[in-house]
Amino acid sequence: MAKLPPPVLIQIRIPMAQFGTVFCDHLAIARFKDGGWGDAAIEPLAPLPMHPASHVFHYASTCFEGFKAYRWQDGKARIFRLHDHVARMQRSAKSLHLPIPDPDLLTGMVEDLVRKQIDDIPEPPSSLYLRPTLIGTLPNIGAAAAPSTEATLFVLASPVGDYFAGGARPLKLLVADTYARSTEQLGSTKTGGNYAAALGPTLDAKEKYGVDQVLFCPGGDVQETGAANFLLISDDEVITKPLDTSFLHGMTRASILALAKDLGYRVNERDFTVQELLEWVATYEAALSGTAATLTPVGTLVYDEREIPVRDGGAGPNTEKLRKALQSIQYGDAPDVHGWLTEVSQ
Repeated sequence: MAKLPPPVLIQIRIPMAQFGTVFCDHLAIARFKDGGWGDAAIEPLAPLPMHPASHVFHYASTCFEGFKAYRWQDGKARIFRLHDHVARMQRSAKSLHLPIPDPDLLTGMVEDLVRKQIDDIPEPPSSLYLRPTLIGTLPNIGAAAAPSTEATLFVLASPVGDYFAGGARPLKLLVADTYARSTEQLGSTKTGGNYAAALGPTLDAKEKYGVDQVLFCPGGDVQETGAANFLLISDDEVITKPLDTSFLHGMTRASILALAKDLGYRVNERDFTVQELLEWVATYEAALSGTAATLTPVGTLVYDEREIPVRDGGAGPNTEKLRKALQSIQYGDAPDVHGWLTEVSQ
């Protein structure tokens, strides 16, 4: 079997174009077979041996998570919202009828991998991006209407730099009110199929309109982009869609809303339409929330062949205020009053 080239381990900021392409030299792995999970192990990074008939290849039985560990000045690592991500992965596995990872098993795999690679975690604002992944491995191409009773769970670690070197650039979004990012029953599942569904419309929009992302608004209902939740922010209010099964329940979104309440903002989780959005962006800031970019400003909307500026088209002060509030906790510059950090030491 061919081996992967030796991974590149670095201690400096990684350019944005390389995000997610550099890997640590070990992964954590566990397998489900005969009705139970085997012991987890830390193994050298290498290709996974899989049967060509594995369920994941034919019926997309896969889900994943993405979150970060930060290395502080004391040499210890802090994993951000580990237990919440484990719980969300369990929900994703359940929705896909995959074997549900035991929370202690998955938590231990992540902590053990971070402990193994702790010296390879760059200092803030860089971090270690963690990608737990669950795939169905039952070798059966006749199982289109049956779940995979075998599975592999693994965790990758990728040192990543500050996503926006020199500051976050305001993004341009196409407002698409004719189709959805996902299906209603799988929108809140973190599965590769949702990202595949959004890829075509996003690439088409980039080519035609020069946008960065598509804001999916099926039937005029403002939801999310292909990889991030959407928020509107004023000096005293944050507006975002309430949780339902049509879109991903982002951990960064939840964190920003909690911090907004701490800072005195009124958090308004409500459905809103494209027409309301177009009216409000004259005075409200707009932003995308996600693990990679934390909170990224939106400067322009494209709708009905028109470009519509969000306020003055620049990054707004409230977006920056909330982003820094979150990063201060992640970097150890502010107290973790919500208990979001899990400490790992060698």
